[in-house]
Amino acid sequence: MDKRFKHRIEDNPIIAAVNNLEKLDFAIKSPCEIIFLLTGSIFNLKEIVDKVKKADMDIYAHIDLIDGFSRDTVALKYISQKIKPDGIITTKSNLIKKAKSMNIFAIQRLFMLDSLSLETGINSVYSTRPDAIEIMPGIMPKIIKKVYSRTKIPVIAGGLISDKEDVIQCLKAGAVGISTSKKEIWEM
Repeated sequence: MDKRFKHRIEDNPIIAAVNNLEKLDFAIKSPCEIIFLLTGSIFNLKEIVDKVKKADMDIYAHIDLIDGFSRDTVALKYISQKIKPDGIITTKSNLIKKAKSMNIFAIQRLFMLDSLSLETGINSVYSTRPDAIEIMPGIMPKIIKKVYSRTKIPVIAGGLISDKEDVIQCLKAGAVGISTSKKEIWEM
């Protein structure tokens, strides 16, 4: 795991997931040290990344959700070299592999819907070796434990985290961080 990411997540395991640009200023003013950007476009991504970095926060762009970019190596290279987020988030295994080959910090988002998606996700992680894994929904402590014990890759719990108890249970299960769009949790 990248030393900077490790240091930031250890200082504050709550990650502000910004899914609406109206929340960006709240995220920047929060105690969070990391932002997961889940919105934006080719027209405003550079401005958003620069604004977050100016506030001395780290930002990871979910490239599947940023409008205007194709999901290929050229877009990944452009985002890395010209926009310069601290890393990327994607559900696409091929982009994780490409990001890793370009020395881009890569978080693989996995949706856990059933036993098959659990096994498929773990097998995908074995082949892509991302820097971290984000499990969706994140309110499954048993799954967090299982994924971490089988992959030994840091796990972030995201989705459906609604209160302090969810945060505590996910961290107890072995998650290194919690990503949430709930502003109330950013302030914990």
